[in-house]
Amino acid sequence: MISIIITAYKEPKTITKALKIISKQISKKDEIIVVCPDDETEKAAKKFKIRVIKDKKIGKPAALNLAFRKARGDILILTDGDVYISDNAVKEILKSFKDKKVGVVSGRPISINTRNTMLGFWSHLLTDIGAHETRTLLREKNKFIVCSGYLMAIKNNLIKRIPENSLSDDAVISNLIYSKGYKTAYAPKAMVFVKYPTNIKDWLKQKRRSAGGYLQIKNLTNRKDEMRSFFRESLGIFRVLKYPKTIKKFYWTFILIFVRLYLWLVIFIDIKIKKKEFSKIWKRVESTKN
Repeated sequence: MISIIITAYKEPKTITKALKIISKQISKKDEIIVVCPDDETEKAAKKFKIRVIKDKKIGKPAALNLAFRKARGDILILTDGDVYISDNAVKEILKSFKDKKVGVVSGRPISINTRNTMLGFWSHLLTDIGAHETRTLLREKNKFIVCSGYLMAIKNNLIKRIPENSLSDDAVISNLIYSKGYKTAYAPKAMVFVKYPTNIKDWLKQKRRSAGGYLQIKNLTNRKDEMRSFFRESLGIFRVLKYPKTIKKFYWTFILIFVRLYLWLVIFIDIKIKKKEFSKIWKRVESTKN
């Protein structure tokens, strides 16, 4: 049995598309659980006659903890209300569990933003090089992979609860499961289509919380994350510079490198020096919701 868990907040339009696609890929014995705090998303989800759980609007980690307690499936597939998966994504992500040692599997995020703007180009560069190429290399070396929260699958009961101040819930889940002796896996044919921020303010909000989450890993999981850090990103600059094919996109890439350096500095100050609370860093990103 499979439990699809979708966390959402004020996403009635996008969750409708997400549910239409997911509903076609599961059997009657499987379940879909939508966790949301708002009435409009609840109303849209209930049209599909699925389980809807109202959370207390204190963040995605708390919403996931609620779903973990309610889910009945042997495998839990986690995704968001503002993305949609490919037509074969459920089938593809489940294949990795043929290896009994696999505990968590990542899908492949695909940007739907245009490549003809700077932020759109950044989204493709970071998903193609920063995410897909990195996970592919780690899979080939049988090394630890941080799975994507846009689409990931886990064996039920491996995670009972995650810390509710987790800025990167996907990184925390991946590290916790790996620390229990299970493998992490990557299913690149299980695609999830994502709209990334379209303005720099939203981009910084989103990346601030995701990058910030990696600085929390050691405190939240007793592991030093092995996939992402300021040092590893610095070493990856040469791979990044192979991606642009025009002078304008080289220029955009150099801007991205310096913005990422600034981002890591801001996060270090927020997490390590100011020790800011979850609610001060986790901010809703509006430009990804349409």
